[in-house]
Amino acid sequence: MMIVMKFGGTSLANAERINNVVNIIKSRLNRNPLVVVSAVGGVTDKLICAAKEASKGINPTEKANEIINIHRDIMKSLNLDYDFLEDDFMNLHDSLNGIYLLKELSLRSLDLISSFGEVFSSKILASYMTSIGIISRQLCGWESGIITDGNFGSAEVLEESYPNIKDSLSNLDKIPIVTGFIAKDRDGNITTLGRGGSDYTASIIGSALNVQEIEIWTDVDGIKTADPQIVPNAIQWGTVTFNEASEMAYFGARVLHPKTIKPAVKRQIPVRILNTYNPENKGTLVLNDDVENPMFRSISSKDNITIIRVCSTDMLLAHGFLAKIFEIFNKYRISIDIVSTSEVTVSMTLDNINSSLKNLDLAISELKEIGNVEILKDTSIVCIVGRGIRGRLGVLGRIFNVCKNEGINVEMVSQGASPLSISFVVKKEDSVKLIKDLHKELFENDK
Repeated sequence: MMIVMKFGGTSLANAERINNVVNIIKSRLNRNPLVVVSAVGGVTDKLICAAKEASKGINPTEKANEIINIHRDIMKSLNLDYDFLEDDFMNLHDSLNGIYLLKELSLRSLDLISSFGEVFSSKILASYMTSIGIISRQLCGWESGIITDGNFGSAEVLEESYPNIKDSLSNLDKIPIVTGFIAKDRDGNITTLGRGGSDYTASIIGSALNVQEIEIWTDVDGIKTADPQIVPNAIQWGTVTFNEASEMAYFGARVLHPKTIKPAVKRQIPVRILNTYNPENKGTLVLNDDVENPMFRSISSKDNITIIRVCSTDMLLAHGFLAKIFEIFNKYRISIDIVSTSEVTVSMTLDNINSSLKNLDLAISELKEIGNVEILKDTSIVCIVGRGIRGRLGVLGRIFNVCKNEGINVEMVSQGASPLSISFVVKKEDSVKLIKDLHKELFENDK
């Protein structure tokens, strides 16, 4: 049997951490590991910044050299020659200079620039492992068989990828080190799977190869009752279900990418969340079902949310009104998180990170043709996940008593769409305080 091991950017940030990653991989050699990697921590942001500055007429040479030197320093510390990355370094310079000369940055060009981080990190890891006797082979996402549509910035993986991956990776005699996050479309253009897409890559490959387990190595011990950076005494779970993890991921839990669970669920492959800095911790295992049955599982939040309210008396007792609204959002490829309706008003939340501002402006212009539009920015979705909490008496009362006691106004509520969660929207400035107080009420007071 085989396992997939995915390592994030913080796990690869310098030579010491790469050595730590290699030691973890060594401990899994008897399980036939396939490794998926992100870019070195912070590099993708630097690449995007360099591309945007180049499009504004700022010479990209200094930024490109800064990124290259980060990797050269790592290679030097690992006693590796620079030669195997020199062509890639030159391609980065050439690509950024092309943007600089044209003063234009398309989404396709941004995906190309963003891809360099994973190429650099995967080649460094494969070269280092081979140099110490663990024979490895670096593969870009497309070389492993992943094909996407042409939706640059957040491409969708095509179904034909699954047999392609099986053909490409089933019989390798070296440990594959595969780039996460990046792939190609049918026309050969480099695409990206959205931020955090390396988890998705690992899950896709794991599903295609029907592996024994998918390990997601990050910088936390596992899935907890809240973000430990907000709630330091958050409780770690030994197991959670796929459905619970999906709800947590969708509404902001940082240990998983929202798309990660889908391919794993398809093949019912366990996903284990582990900490690179504490490899002795058993982490959290995400399963199809588990024996634990707590009322509450976690509190998470998703920031940078915009509420759009459309109000029209034409909606009253009319059919097809909601369809008109959703058709507009579909036209401009804008995803909606939460929907709440009354007799004459529809309220929706949008994730600013995943929405094009230009497309949003166009959508709002069309929405104004069918009703009055109110926009509320700088809000956060707070989501409470638990087993069957939708039907539990008194749950909403406990939640809103906390809000009342802290003087926090709830802008919007969603209960009923899922039996596993209750979601509500508050001002962004109130979300951290509210999560801390809700954690005390729901987890600490019940002990």
